[in-house]
This record gives sequence, structure tokens and C-alpha cells, in this order.
Amino acid sequence: MTEHELKVSGEYTYLDIGPRSEFPLVLLHGLFGTASNFDALINHFSGNRRIVMPILPIFEMSIRKVSLSGLLEYIEAFILHMSFKKVHLLGNSLGGHLAIIYSLDNQSMIKSLTLTGSSGLYESAFGTSFPKREDYEFIRKKVQLTFYDPNMATKEMVDEVFGIVNDRMKGIRVIKTAKSAIRHNVENRLHELNVPCLLVWGKQDTITPAFVGEKFRDLLSNSKLEILEECGHAPMLEKASSFNRILEEFLHDVEKEETGEE
Repeated sequence: MTEHELKVSGEYTYLDIGPRSEFPLVLLHGLFGTASNFDALINHFSGNRRIVMPILPIFEMSIRKVSLSGLLEYIEAFILHMSFKKVHLLGNSLGGHLAIIYSLDNQSMIKSLTLTGSSGLYESAFGTSFPKREDYEFIRKKVQLTFYDPNMATKEMVDEVFGIVNDRMKGIRVIKTAKSAIRHNVENRLHELNVPCLLVWGKQDTITPAFVGEKFRDLLSNSKLEILEECGHAPMLEKASSFNRILEEFLHDVEKEETGEE
């Protein structure tokens, strides 16, 4: 978990750091992702930009509500609770998928959309079942597949995923969420999105391969794609400096266009 202190307000647990700004940067983490996956991004941007990340209640939500629709309701209610007028929205993996659906349904709320290793078109992850659940080595190798450099998969990451998939109720929630994601393919709706979109993909992403980023680029009319070499499914973690530079330039350009600056 990130070293930054989490806040609690009502039913929401979230990170909220940095100076108040007109357009907060709202982060959505993935199915197995934690706040710590965004540490480098948070440290880079929080000096001059408000960073907010709700902790998605994947493992607390009632079994009946566990789905992308249930998580989307939570995100919509959270952003309303925070009284945001317009946000820069960024999502990784499942978080990207949720960011797309939120943006499609709430386009007036979106200043920009950034997707990295997003599901929604295609993904190859754990699938919808967990063979060898109690096999630590199997889980370690699965977590390593997230990265180009397998050494990025720390023992803490592996322990966390191992704990999740070996907890029966958490395992059920993961499977339900994965099945829901497969059902919520967004290909036929992406033409509706007209907000500025940044796509950052790892060239060696084996979960949502680089061709998925290219497909998003082709389907999103106002998008640009950056593909990072020697990088897997979590560019903001594995290639943090490049990712932050690309994102910073993109956010600056979006906001500059609004004000008419040169």
C-alpha cells in the first residue's frame, strides 16, 4: 500500500493529495492493483496537481452487486460526493475499463481520459477461474507476467495476490468481476467519446497486448498512442519517468488548448 495516508468520508476510502486545482487527476486502479502502483505518479504530480484515487470496494461490495456496473455506480457516487465539476480521469487495466464506461456515461465531466493497459476490448489475464490456487509459485509467475522485467514483481505483490485468490469470498468476487468485464466490451461505443484521450501501452504487455492500444487509437477519434519499449502491463510503475513525462505533456496541452495559451 502507498505510503500516503488514505482518507475516509462516508462509505468512501480514498487518497486525496496535492493542492486544490480546477481539474483534479482521478486515478482508477485495476483488479489486483493497489495505490502503491501509482506511487511514482503521485510523487511526481502531487506538488502542483490534486491527485485523488478511490479505493474500489471490489472485496467489500455485496456479492450480488459485484460487477462493472456496481463499481461504476460507486465511482459515479464518489465523484458526486467529492463535488468535482470536471476531472482528468486515468485508469490502468480494469480501472481503464471503468474509466471508459464512466466517460461514456458522463462525458461532460471529463476534461481528459488516459488509459494504460486498459481492458474493454481484449485481455488475457487469470481468466474466469483460478487453477492451482494454492500454488504460490504459479501465482508468482502469473504476477511476473504483468511486467517486462519479472524482478518488478515484488514479494509483497505476490503475497497480496496469493492472499486474494486463496480467500474463497475474494476469489469469487475476482471471478465475478472478470466475467463482468468480458461481457462489457466497449468497442461499439468508443466512437461516442470525443474527449482528449491519451493511450500509454507497454510494447511487451502480455495481458492487454500493444495491438489493443492500437485498436483503441483507431476507435477513439481524439486520441494519441504512446508505446513504451521494454514495458509490460503497468507502464506507470515499470517505466515511471517516461510515463510521467508523457502524461505531464498531455495534461499541459489539454489545459493550454482550453485557455488558448501558446
